[in-house]
Formats: sequence, structure tokens, C-alpha cells
Amino acid sequence: MNIKQRTVKEPVTVSGVGLHTGKKTNLTFKPAPENYGFKFQRIDLPGKPVIDADVDNVVDTARGTTLEQNGGRVSTTEHVLAAMVGMELDNVLVELDGPEIPIMDGSSMPFIRALEKVGTVEQNAERVYFELKENLSFEDPVKKVEMLAVPQDEFRLTVMVDYNSEVLGTQHATMYHVGEFKEEIGKCRTFVFLHELEGLLAHNLIKGGDLDNAIVLVDRVIPVEKIEYLAKVFNKPDVQVKGKGVLNNTTLHYYNEPARHKLLDMVGDLALVGVHIKAHILAARPGHAGNVAFAKMIKELIKQQKQQKPTGISFDLNKTPLYDIHEIKKILPHRPPMLLIDKIMEMSKEHIIGVKNVTMNEDFFRGHFPENPVMPGVLLVEAMAQVGGVMALKTVPDPENYLTYFLKIDGVRFRQMVIPGDTVVFRLDLLTPIRRGLVHMKGVAYVNNKPVMEAEMMAQIVKTKNKEAKNEPALVH
Repeated sequence: MNIKQRTVKEPVTVSGVGLHTGKKTNLTFKPAPENYGFKFQRIDLPGKPVIDADVDNVVDTARGTTLEQNGGRVSTTEHVLAAMVGMELDNVLVELDGPEIPIMDGSSMPFIRALEKVGTVEQNAERVYFELKENLSFEDPVKKVEMLAVPQDEFRLTVMVDYNSEVLGTQHATMYHVGEFKEEIGKCRTFVFLHELEGLLAHNLIKGGDLDNAIVLVDRVIPVEKIEYLAKVFNKPDVQVKGKGVLNNTTLHYYNEPARHKLLDMVGDLALVGVHIKAHILAARPGHAGNVAFAKMIKELIKQQKQQKPTGISFDLNKTPLYDIHEIKKILPHRPPMLLIDKIMEMSKEHIIGVKNVTMNEDFFRGHFPENPVMPGVLLVEAMAQVGGVMALKTVPDPENYLTYFLKIDGVRFRQMVIPGDTVVFRLDLLTPIRRGLVHMKGVAYVNNKPVMEAEMMAQIVKTKNKEAKNEPALVH
């Protein structure tokens, strides 16, 4: 069953204060096009910089996961990212007018409720998954963090927490599939030990902290003067500590709510891989630093798989194309006889598949080995470049005002002749995230599901200065 990508139906806004900055922020979920992924935009900064929800953009994991790109920074991203994954979304622009995601009640549920209010909509492109093929492990002996991912046809998480605390004890939590997130995980709040609050306050953190947006665990006897101090800081005159346990006897949603919240954090941090995951991940004592390190390992594994030597592969060419020739002409400036692709079958933010039907009527066959017609290798390269150009140009909202100039082509290999009657299928995969308009791709061309040509390409997306600029020659196409 092919699952389609999803985005929100219409914008929806939530407002609250940042946990550490204490600054009020308005956050708006906005619909985004296919293959857009999750992105944040700081509309309060000059230029309104966009920050990709990408593990390579993580700059801090001390008290949450902080991303930075294009001169913009956004902190405490994990709860909102987890909400979007839990709602099984693929493409969302998250606009905010402050430096930190609102803490709300310390869980993902306020974001889930906002998303449910406007609903989601199915898009045309198919969802992209990373399917783990072999075990992947991570260990941080200093922090005693251990993680193991094993192949699984669902996104499954199992978490164990153990802080050597009599109050917390050893807890386990499991999410068998992402469909359980909303009801079983989404409302689980962040937690902190009471003795940690003093250090956070001393470092001018948790300015937006409130005893209503976190579970405060008391694991040691607290002097009366310290209780009075905390009551004053949090403006809670009724603060009570009755021995060891939960501050003010807060009612937990689940006996293992802290472990479930650690699982929630993992869902949010692993969203930074950039695609949905099919694997069972088991984690002992996870934290943001470990989550991010493991996400980087997964992303590197995805990159390695893309670079593997091509083998036979199957394509369904009978399904309705994503873009037909008329839609391609709206994206690319090329026209016959130099428009060398006929349709785009599928596309994600990581890959694209296009098709060229080779017929005896092609102009180049009149002069290229006319008695033994063979499609010129340079035109196979050009056709592959055009497929990549569609993927590159679809990353901008107005592709008709941009061109793709190919800067470099490496590792070109021709494995088999392409002759009239062949249907050439081009698959290109991004090797690195698109940055500053630079697109780095690995492409393979197939005939009858067997590779006939491959190449690695580097292109740059350039905005045209005027309509006349569209007539200027590109470096390759």
C-alpha cells in the first residue's frame, strides 16, 4: 500500500512562553508543498530566515534541541516535531516570532489539538521511508546511554529510564506504532528533579518555567526555606513538599509518564532524520545528545545506501505520473528537440524518478549511427540532468523564475546501449541536503529494470534577473 504525504489543511496558531527564555511566542503551522519536510521560519528576524528540521542543523542539546541555519535559531523543538510526526504529517512550515518554541503544558498535546482543529490533507506524492536492513547500535559510556535499532516494518520505540532515584525508579515505555502516539504518548509532560531547579534558576534559565508545565520530582528532603524560595520564584504560595514524590502531589497521567515523555522526546529528535523511519529502536537512558547522535548515524546510513553500486530495480510505470509532459514544461524552460523527458513518476525531498521513451523518431538518430541507432551518451546525461532539474526547481515556490546550472558531473558510467524502443527510467537521490541553492545528486538510468548509465551531479539553482535571462545557455542544460 502506497501512503501519500500529508500537510495541514490551513494555518493554525498557538501562543505561549518559551521555557528557558520566558518570551511569549506565537507559533503558526502552515501548509507546505510536497517534499517540503518540516521547516521553521523566524518571521521576527531580518530576512525571515528558514531553518530546516535537519539533524545537521543541531547546535545545542543541553536543555532541549536547538537548530540554527541561515542566521536564525530556534530552541526546544522536540515537542512540536513529535506532534507533527504523531499526526503523521510530512510537510509543514512552522512560523514563529520568537527564539523558542512555547513550552505550553510541557507535552505535545497542545500542538496536537491545534493540528486536529484544522485537520490534515493528503497530497499527491508518496511518503518517503527509511527501512532499516540491518542492526544499528550506539553507545555513550560516559552518560550510560545505549541505543539499538533493528529492522521492523513499523516505527516502534522502546525506552528505559533509570536515574538511580528512589522516586523515579526504573521505568519502561513502548510505542508499538506511530498511530499510538496521540493517545499514549502525546500528553506526557516533561519532568525535572526539584534539586535541579536551583541550578537552572542560578544560570538564568527556565524564565518561562511554571509548576504547571512540568512534573517536578522530589527525591530528597528539602529545607523549609528552599520551599519558600521556590514558592516565591514560581508565584505559587501553595507549594507543598510532603516527603519524597511529586511536588504538590501532581496527578500523573500514567505511572510511567517520565519514561513516556523520554519516548516523546525521541520521536521529536528522530524527526530530524528528515524521513519517516521503519525500525524498532530500543533506548536505555536516552537524552537529546544521544538522540541527535543516533539520528546522525541513521542519516549517514541513508547516504551510504544511496551511494551503493546500482543493481536491478523494479518500477511501476503503469501508475498515473506525478507530472506529465505539459506539467514538466511549466517547470523546465526546455522545449523539443531538447526536452528529453516525458514524465515524472514520483518525487520526494530526497529523490525523483523520471521517464524517457526512446523512439526512432528522435532527431538525433538521423545523424548518430543512423544505420545502427544508439542514443548518444551525452544526451542520456542531459536527460538525467533534466530530471534532476525538476527536483531542484520544485524546491522554490516559483520555478518559472529560476534555472538550474550544472556545475560538476563525476563518475559517469555507461553500462549498456540505449536504442529505439527502450524506456529509460532515471532515479536521482540527494547525497547532501540542499544548501545555498546547491544540489548534489546521485543518478542511475535503467532500461528493463537494469542499470544502463550512472553519474553524480552538482547543480545550482539560480534566479533569473529578467525574462531575457531565460534564453542564456546553461552549463549543461
